[in-house]
Amino acid sequence: MTLDDLRKRIDQLDVQIVKLIAQRMDVSREIGLEKREIGKPVFDVAREHSVLKKVKNLARDMNLPQQDIEKIYRQVFAISRALQGIKVAFQGEVGAYSEEASYQFFGSGASLIPCESLEDVFRAVELEDAQYGLVPVENSLEGSISRTYDLLLASNLKVSGETQLRIVHCLIGLPEARIDSIKEVYSHPQALGQSQAFLKQMGWKLIPAYDTAGSVKLVKESGTLERAAIASARAAQIYGMKVLVRGIEDNANNFTRFFILSRQDAAISGNDKTSIVFSVKHKPGTLFEILKELAARKINLTKIESRPTRQKPWEYNFYVDFEGHREEASVKEALQYLENSAIFLKILGSYPKVV
Repeated sequence: MTLDDLRKRIDQLDVQIVKLIAQRMDVSREIGLEKREIGKPVFDVAREHSVLKKVKNLARDMNLPQQDIEKIYRQVFAISRALQGIKVAFQGEVGAYSEEASYQFFGSGASLIPCESLEDVFRAVELEDAQYGLVPVENSLEGSISRTYDLLLASNLKVSGETQLRIVHCLIGLPEARIDSIKEVYSHPQALGQSQAFLKQMGWKLIPAYDTAGSVKLVKESGTLERAAIASARAAQIYGMKVLVRGIEDNANNFTRFFILSRQDAAISGNDKTSIVFSVKHKPGTLFEILKELAARKINLTKIESRPTRQKPWEYNFYVDFEGHREEASVKEALQYLENSAIFLKILGSYPKVV
């Protein structure tokens, strides 16, 4: 075949591919309508994991690069979600790290709802203004976000997913600003804390703000060259600001983990985690017995943390993450033991592990 013949063949295949994608989107739209009819969550992480596994196996059998096929299908998923009308609430202004994490998890087609506080994120999902909420739960350098855990304890929402985002802090000023003009720096307290080494040597006045992207907006509205903010490069782009210095965080291993909130649990994906909170009698060995029960069933703990119950001084709730889904036999047995042994037990949710 000549080059022209081969190109004509490519053109014919492209028409078929686009037609098939259009057909797939039509079915996705119908699925979204059906899910809303029967009250099922629009975003099904377990289903997407299952589809990815199948198409990657097909790619392997056809000698195609599995990673490239996965990238293509993740974009297909993003378009499908947009057609099904996913709304996600997050805390912060447009350009916040939470917004970036939301797009990372749900895809660029998701409709995002900025919220002023973490309480507002929970409320948006509880009142069905959004199907999902995304909240930070811990940072690899600063530790857990205590307010998120308090809200999880009080809410009936479920943890149905998790994601993590590499945090790269940038010093951001007005387009005409220069480093030697800066006198004040605004940002969320965590961002200020995570950039201490850089900020200490500069000797600027540090002013806490409720949100990283919000601090960029504040600096822009102030119109002064003496003010700068710490936020993401994306926030600078969104607000038409200038990145003065990129990567000012003290440690490159700076990741924030986020929980995905919904009104329903996630189905088993085969690669899951479960998050729970419980309290035990104030007696020697009670916590050990519970942990021993998990170990006996070969359940791997990925996190354990204690927080005050706020009901009595020096009494604590234990927040635990472990591998496995609440519907798996070994996990069911362990949770049943906990139900019988602990003073209090709440299953926050089972969800696919971040990949």
